[in-house]
Amino acid sequence: QVQLVESGGGSVQSGGSLKLSCVVSGYSHSRYSLGWFREVPGKKPEGVAAIDSDGRTSYADSVKGRFTISEDKNKNTLYLQMDSLRPEDTNVYYCAAGGHYGGIALGHVPHADWFGYMGQGTHVTVLS
Repeated sequence: QVQLVESGGGSVQSGGSLKLSCVVSGYSHSRYSLGWFREVPGKKPEGVAAIDSDGRTSYADSVKGRFTISEDKNKNTLYLQMDSLRPEDTNVYYCAAGGHYGGIALGHVPHADWFGYMGQGTHVTVLS
């Protein structure tokens, strides 16, 4: 059974930082993609950042230069370091796991539909 459990959300002042974590269990594919998403009212979640099993990363334009996605394979944990946070970053953030997506190497963040598994989310509030 695949499980993804996020943590690290909270409230922070504008310009501050947070680091989200996601422990992935039960997903044993050697080639994979992991990602972070956030809600869009009335639409499917928006891709924020992604990383593939080769370590390549991709980011949404809105977070480039501010967010960093990384993975600790020994701990089966995905991270999202969020710096220079803005009030518009306030949202619920979800981590997701799925098959290897070649477009990450080209800078593309996969759509939420690509991922077969998603966590329950962690809340991030950025105060102005």
